[in-house]
Amino acid sequence: MYGRRHRVIVDVALGARTYPIYIEAGLIDNAAAVIMPFVRGGRLAVVTDSNVAALYLDRFAAGLPGVALAPIVLPPGEGTKDWQHLQLVVERLLALGVERSDAVVALGGGVIGDLAGFACSVLRRGCRFVQVPTSLLAQVDSSVGGKTAINAAAGKNLVGAFHQPAAVLIDPQVLATLPPRELRAGYAEVVKYGLINDADFFAWCEAHGASMLAGDTAAQTHAIAHCCRAKAAVVAADERETDDIRALLNLGHTFGHAFEAAAGFSDLLLHGEAVALGMALAHRFSARRGLCSPADAARVDAHLAAAGFVIRPAALGLDTNAADLVHHMRQDKKMSGGTLPFILSRRLGNSFVARDVAIQDVGDFLADELLASGVD
Repeated sequence: MYGRRHRVIVDVALGARTYPIYIEAGLIDNAAAVIMPFVRGGRLAVVTDSNVAALYLDRFAAGLPGVALAPIVLPPGEGTKDWQHLQLVVERLLALGVERSDAVVALGGGVIGDLAGFACSVLRRGCRFVQVPTSLLAQVDSSVGGKTAINAAAGKNLVGAFHQPAAVLIDPQVLATLPPRELRAGYAEVVKYGLINDADFFAWCEAHGASMLAGDTAAQTHAIAHCCRAKAAVVAADERETDDIRALLNLGHTFGHAFEAAAGFSDLLLHGEAVALGMALAHRFSARRGLCSPADAARVDAHLAAAGFVIRPAALGLDTNAADLVHHMRQDKKMSGGTLPFILSRRLGNSFVARDVAIQDVGDFLADELLASGVD
């Protein structure tokens, strides 16, 4: 249906800083052709976590004959994206003698990519890094585009930098070892690309999402390539989110980050799960404001629920309320001049940046959502 397996190359066009995204089944075992140009002195620093290391570090090393890997293995989970682990990574890289012209490999999901990328952005005022994402969420979204960050007590991704990778290597086959919950969390970011500006792709998700989640590698590869092309185009047009083009990629994130904060950035709510809830809320809020039809919002709810996502806040079982959620939103890094832009929808596949939303209206909406779900 999608053609034989082959290498797909998507370029992120940024002039002299243009870099390739390689998508190929089995690439993690055969990375030499792509990685070797970044190896200096026969040694390569690799930042990863213990879960990924157990599965793929030896396989990655076997595909790089003659290269001595210097692994920095961190604990898995969102809690690793903090000051303590940033310092640990930077100091380890300095101890290894990593120079500005060297490249560091980020082998893992979004947490590892964000943390390692941020470490590389500040190390010697910027050294190169290569993304090798091992989660669906990282493959379709966070590994591409150069957003790197750690979390702070006040909120998610509040400390970071734009620092583009030198290359991105994506092997869809690694998704076979991803826990079902992690795979589903990544699928939220796949759906997002349809809801932003591609109704046909959202329809594709409705037709093939179940196959993706069941492990259909061909469907996964198709979706990854589609999403990477979409994000590459957005990043090329608006690298640093100075216009509204890249801001559209935040669909579901403002609502979602508030719930992540309410969950203490813990495994109670994975990032992709928060984005799915946020996209459902964004469409219901849009319908409430008369922007999109209730039928469109219901269609989004139906697909996300069918994929196994929580789309009603009360089902999370969090100890929170509308005032707390609004407080978390006020800490959002996109806050400007006391206002917060929201990504809303006029219809399926037609999202836009709304800068005229009163935060009190959002609070009232959330209060109604929580009340309707049986939360005080």
